[in-house]
Amino acid sequence: MSDSADTPEEPRARRRRVGYGEGREALLNAAVRVVARGGLRKLTYRAVAEEAGVTHGLVVHHFGSRDALIEESLAYAVRTSLNVSDVEPGTGKVADFSVGLSEMVTSDPDTQAFQYELLLESRRRPELSAPLRELYDEYFDATGRELGRILPGGADRALTRLVFAALDGLVLHQLVFGEPEVTDAAVEELRNLLRLLDADGGTADE
Repeated sequence: MSDSADTPEEPRARRRRVGYGEGREALLNAAVRVVARGGLRKLTYRAVAEEAGVTHGLVVHHFGSRDALIEESLAYAVRTSLNVSDVEPGTGKVADFSVGLSEMVTSDPDTQAFQYELLLESRRRPELSAPLRELYDEYFDATGRELGRILPGGADRALTRLVFAALDGLVLHQLVFGEPEVTDAAVEELRNLLRLLDADGGTADE
């Protein structure tokens, strides 16, 4: 489709003087919201431009292709989620583990919904599997490192995946059913299980 329809808007977009970093982040946020509400099939340059309040041409300028927009949006969503979720507080204290999980979902449900949309879409589009696996490995690694701080014997791959799967499932359930208080209670039960695995006692909650 021709870009001619966007031409009258270009001067208005230039007057906004959106900085490159600021503008790129705004577009990624818009892409996440579009996918979270309508699925990947709704992700178009024009949909992102409308959501962000900019022109179609600006989206093309920043990303060049729809595939690049999808991949960069996914990377942005996972980075944002990791920064907020406190999977790896770095303290080695059970009481700090995943303390912000329900708040993360409440404050930014679109980021979480976006990731689940792409996970399901990867079953139909194998090309999404590699970047999704790579980015989810960041979650697994962060979880494993923190479990290594909490548990004297560390955590193997199976335990790490089990713990993260529990957290991931709780996020999905809260997205669908709400009930952040249920999430909080379940996370506390998970912490209790980690305390039981702390063979030496003493250090995990100090």
